[in-house]
Amino acid sequence: MEHTTSTTTPAPPFGRVLCAMVTPFTDSGTLDLDGARRLAERLVNEGCDGLVLNGTTGESPTTTDEEKADLIRAVREAVGERPSILAGVGTSDTRHTIELTHQAEKAGADGVLVVTPYYSKPPQDAVEAHFREVADASGLPVALYDIPGRTGTRIEPDTMIRLAGHPRIVAVKDCSYDFLGTQKVLARTDLAYYAGCDEHNLALYAVGAAGCVSTVANVIPGHIRAVLDAFDAGDPAHAAALQLRATPLVEAMMAAGLPGTVTAKALLTTLGLPAGPVRSPLRPADRETLGALLTAYREAVTQA
Repeated sequence: MEHTTSTTTPAPPFGRVLCAMVTPFTDSGTLDLDGARRLAERLVNEGCDGLVLNGTTGESPTTTDEEKADLIRAVREAVGERPSILAGVGTSDTRHTIELTHQAEKAGADGVLVVTPYYSKPPQDAVEAHFREVADASGLPVALYDIPGRTGTRIEPDTMIRLAGHPRIVAVKDCSYDFLGTQKVLARTDLAYYAGCDEHNLALYAVGAAGCVSTVANVIPGHIRAVLDAFDAGDPAHAAALQLRATPLVEAMMAAGLPGTVTAKALLTTLGLPAGPVRSPLRPADRETLGALLTAYREAVTQA
């Protein structure tokens, strides 16, 4: 079937440029809701039209259910309805995931991000059933989170295609590193794909993704948006140049052996922005790592 460009393409369900926001903590390690409000406002003012809260970058494995709800409420209060709020609710337990989904709905989230159940490594029929149960449990739209490098289990393309038939499963955060599989799903479904790995933001957008969920946007939100804006403006060469300009920072933050949470918080703290420490078992970046991060950051913003 031949595809043609349409001027009536539906708006992405959660926006185009979503930041996987860190969860700020105080120096003593408690939730810093004032810092979260200030960080969220900055991200929205500088170009993010969506925020992912309580995700991997938000240290969801080490925040309590109460903290997760408090964070959603505080950010919603700060930014109003300007951005979408996508709440991470995924756990290894279907019942707990449903509880967190109900909690996120009450707290004001616009949708939920549901990761593949981890550690137990369920087969594909169980993965599919898990997502359907969560999607059936509330009125919120669902984004599936495919990150087998962390969960140990892939959402296989054929499973994704079947799940696309559910009326509330509308999007995918893609960290599969399977570009062929992703294109297969894009070609056969209406799922809104979001690049979940910053190095794929432009490449995935160019083949029909809705946008990105970016960890690097914590520190350069305007630059991440500018990449997609340039592509939309019909200037793919400029979009590519911007993407490549950010690549050293992407590598320093996401591929240098530390979780993005650690590197994002290190940079934010150094820049005087809300972040605070990471929670154990994560540990802060050392001085050498911070130096490399700052060098990459300055190169990105100096040329921007």
